[in-house]
Amino acid sequence: MLHRPELHGTFGAVSSTHWLASAAGMEMFQRGGNAFDAATAAAFVIQVVEPHFNGPGGDVPIVVYDASSDSVEVICGQGPMPASAHIDHFRGLGLDAIPGSGLLPAVVPGAFGAWMRLLRDRGRLRVADVLAPAIGYAEQGFPLPARAAALIDAVAPLFRDHWTESGATYLVDGRAPTAGRRFRNPALAQTFRRLVAEADSASASREAQVDAAIHAFYQGFVAEAIDTFLSGTAVLDATGEHHRGLLTGEDLAAWQATVEAPASLEYRGYQVHKPGPWSQGPVFLQQLALLSGFDLKAMGFGTADHLHTVVESAKLAFADREAWYGDPDLADVPLDDLLDPAYSDLRRALIGPAASAELRPGSPGGRQPWIPPLPEHPLPSADPDWREQLGNSLPVVLQRTLGRSDTTCVTASDQQGNMVVATPSGGWLKSSPVVPGLGFPLGTRGQMAWLLDGHNNSLAPGKRPRTTLSPTIVRRDDGRPHMAFGTPGGDRQDQWTLNFLVNQVDFGMSPQEAAEALTFHTDHLPTSFTPRQMRPRAVTIEEGIAPETVTELARRGHQVELAPAMTLGRVCATGLDDDGGVFAAASQRGRQAYGIVR
Repeated sequence: MLHRPELHGTFGAVSSTHWLASAAGMEMFQRGGNAFDAATAAAFVIQVVEPHFNGPGGDVPIVVYDASSDSVEVICGQGPMPASAHIDHFRGLGLDAIPGSGLLPAVVPGAFGAWMRLLRDRGRLRVADVLAPAIGYAEQGFPLPARAAALIDAVAPLFRDHWTESGATYLVDGRAPTAGRRFRNPALAQTFRRLVAEADSASASREAQVDAAIHAFYQGFVAEAIDTFLSGTAVLDATGEHHRGLLTGEDLAAWQATVEAPASLEYRGYQVHKPGPWSQGPVFLQQLALLSGFDLKAMGFGTADHLHTVVESAKLAFADREAWYGDPDLADVPLDDLLDPAYSDLRRALIGPAASAELRPGSPGGRQPWIPPLPEHPLPSADPDWREQLGNSLPVVLQRTLGRSDTTCVTASDQQGNMVVATPSGGWLKSSPVVPGLGFPLGTRGQMAWLLDGHNNSLAPGKRPRTTLSPTIVRRDDGRPHMAFGTPGGDRQDQWTLNFLVNQVDFGMSPQEAAEALTFHTDHLPTSFTPRQMRPRAVTIEEGIAPETVTELARRGHQVELAPAMTLGRVCATGLDDDGGVFAAASQRGRQAYGIVR
């Protein structure tokens, strides 16, 4: 029995991790916009109403199917490390890892530039149109999510005593705001308004207005505010010390969002498209390549065979992620070899009847793998205080209830056949102090790079740290567009969305059924975030799994943990029906994700 209906329409579809964002996207359709306008407007609303999961200072990969060119492309909104970010600098501070919070891990904020590039190149509306809903919610307020209120409460002492601009932005009379009450961010509203004013005054041309907004952000008043703050302020970070950041206005001015071809793989008659190895996207494809050699349908959904096979495939794929992924512009990532069918055959043969307890990267093209040693850190306590929140890059107080859902998702499809999906993240309210005058903090994605020479994800100036962000677009075997989807979840994104696709392709579920179906993941893999932890053989499954399945998985050596029902992932999807209509699906997990169609 579905908790939410199957949503089908003929005009446009939007699905996102917050109902206000989905409504803003639908408003763009009503203004004459297309899927790209709808997704852009929804994304800016998400920045306002889910500040605990993303913000304007964060990053985003955007995967696009453009019906006019019949092509899939990726817009990279992952900003690089500053030009002065050298391993020796961090080593000179006595660090063996980049901290997960503060100013040291700040990278160029790529989200704004990526959304503006999508709007300029493929949209129909103006900057003022797509920013209007976000400005409205920042000025007039929105109901603060309970989890955002809980996180602000956990870090309130940090905001009061150290990150005072964050306190001015997120605290009310020195206290955390009340969940569900109207919350405003006037400084962010003013930033957006000024960007619109710069755009409107530049030209009558829509495209020139977008370029003016980009200039104002990366070379104008936004870049100036970031440069002034980071060059003149040392802030408390995860090390327990005060440090200045490395990011400068010149770093922002030198960057622009790029467009590139996706990584792709065929799976049982579908073409699956992901961002490249600067993200973890190809790990989704590697899992599919391994699973293509098994008959999952014959195993049956939710059986021990099904879960064991998927989990063991994930372990192998993510081990390769740890050994090989990185910015392909500055590292030799053997992606073709990793996706070669012969390599997948060799790797598949490693999947046996028992749970593996090892991290086993492969040797694509005969190369020797290397995973840097993981630092030893204590596990977070059951009731962390603000110091532990600061030391752990993700919201510790939310990890148990949301399964590390540190991200958001926006997707839209339209009657012309266009599809777009993105997983905006970074710039979390607890990751870095708010930049004075702007109303938002910076992203801390730099924490994902290694402070060791010789690895594909080693720190280097101007290099993109490998990100976990990983949206997906799927086309049918004849090339027709089918579906765009994603989920929050950090390292677990490409396990939860894998379940979503496998549920449809192998088990015959509809998109909404697949979004609601029982799900699972393994934490056998090292996390990408500070403090880089892993739990070998651990498998987490939502309650509702058959007891005999749990017993059999334990017999095979898996350490099974049951999570509360409907807590793993928040899948959002839109797409095109066989008869030319549109559809939307949204998981009820998290209670805020909603799809809308017309």
